[in-house]
Amino acid sequence: MALEETLFHRLADETIENISDVIDDAAGDAIDVDLEAGILTIELDSGEQFIINKHALNRQIWMSSPVSGASHYDYDEDTESWRSTRGATTLHEQLAADLAVKTGHKIALD
Repeated sequence: MALEETLFHRLADETIENISDVIDDAAGDAIDVDLEAGILTIELDSGEQFIINKHALNRQIWMSSPVSGASHYDYDEDTESWRSTRGATTLHEQLAADLAVKTGHKIALD
């Protein structure tokens, strides 16, 4: 069941802001983190980018990754996490794994 619109926006905004803050604090010197108008861009030294944003129409968070490609996440109220629409992975797990592949460093996002 889709989230009510106001709740979706609050949860999605909080999640994206939290990810931005954690990555900036953990690796701000090595990774360029920019959150503007609800779109999080994480740029690596190589120029590769991760893009994370909310998609209000579907009540999802979308991620574009140079490692895993495009993925979409629905909010799971039981686990209070954003779960992939294509598998059991959460947004935080996939992003942390992809960042580790590209940077060699594990960033704890949960």
